[in-house]
Amino acid sequence: MKRLVILGAGTAGTIAANKMRRKLKKDEWDITIVEQAPLHDYQPGYLFMAFGRQRIRQIRRPVPRLLPRGVTLISGSVESLNRDEKTVVLADQTVVPYDYLVIATGVSPRPDQTPGMGGGQWGKSIHSFYTFDDALALKEKLATWEGGRLVMHVTEMPIKCPVAPLEFSLLADSFFRRRGMRDKVSITFVTPLPGAFTRPIAAATLGDLLGSRDIAVEPDFMIERIDEDTHALVSYDEREVPFDLLVTVPVNMGADFVGLSGLGDDLNLVEVDKGTMLSTKDDSIFALGDATNIPTSKAGAVAHFQMDLFVDIFLRHLAGKEAEEEYDGHAICFVESGGGKGLLLDFNYETEPLPGSFPFPLIGPLRLLKESRINHWSKLAFRYVYWMLLLPGRYIPMSAHLSLWGKKRPKTA
Repeated sequence: MKRLVILGAGTAGTIAANKMRRKLKKDEWDITIVEQAPLHDYQPGYLFMAFGRQRIRQIRRPVPRLLPRGVTLISGSVESLNRDEKTVVLADQTVVPYDYLVIATGVSPRPDQTPGMGGGQWGKSIHSFYTFDDALALKEKLATWEGGRLVMHVTEMPIKCPVAPLEFSLLADSFFRRRGMRDKVSITFVTPLPGAFTRPIAAATLGDLLGSRDIAVEPDFMIERIDEDTHALVSYDEREVPFDLLVTVPVNMGADFVGLSGLGDDLNLVEVDKGTMLSTKDDSIFALGDATNIPTSKAGAVAHFQMDLFVDIFLRHLAGKEAEEEYDGHAICFVESGGGKGLLLDFNYETEPLPGSFPFPLIGPLRLLKESRINHWSKLAFRYVYWMLLLPGRYIPMSAHLSLWGKKRPKTA
């Protein structure tokens, strides 16, 4: 009996467990998934929860309910990985042997990596929304905050859902306008990037959106520390951005065991072949979703498109064959822009987000890089797709590869 062990029951790990159990014969393969958290969160819901727009029951479900029969769930956290012996050691010293390993432990915010961030002001004047507890605390803060200088800050890239900080800034503008206090709030978006996004065409569109909402942008800001006494962000080039309320995205790092095992980079992200997700250092280990160092967004859509190809990639690898189709970095991303509208981005490793229609030319019905109400409602509806289709690994009629059908490159690009 061969042993496949999946580390992590987030989006990528859960889809992997469901798809692989259906494909691998039960009398030949034992599948085990290791997860510490008892609950699985729909993480895009954190952003809405911070503004009081989603309920807890809409974004949390017990992990066991999401896994198929025939998959063994072990509750625990990974302490170390012994690649020579092909074993995973858990915090309680349980040893889990494997023949093939899938690392899907994602990334986590690490405020401790930035001086002054995780100190006495955390949860007071400094907040985040990248975990359930942080989003809940921010919701309580925003409900009673009387105004002042609001700063949305990104420490460094890559981060989970790179457009989420932009969405927060735009939704904050809408939130304070609805409360009749926008004139009491200044909003500044502070980023280490040279603009609002990593790709120029989308960056121009998103930058215009911020400008139209009177949201200032402080680009190329590489933070050195947070001065807790003066309530200011301080960069390495000695710029300062003062705040009354700071909403920050701390450094996002992979699991510590990844770095200790020699599989990862400086951020504990597993170094993989970007087309096959196979570790570049161990041919019995794959990594999926946010846990990898591939140069595309860390988002649920990436896990989805990877998994559409991964089962075949894995089976061909077992047979000593090269993959027939490789992952091209395809990602789609809805961007909430406030006022019941949103944008849609569709891109991959080589092609940046372009304007056009999606999924069909002319008729759409979704618009790329353009605000529309249907984009907003599609983002809200995706929560149901996530629970009912995506996580169970069911068929979704969408190509894993980027299509240029319906897209137009601006003449000035």
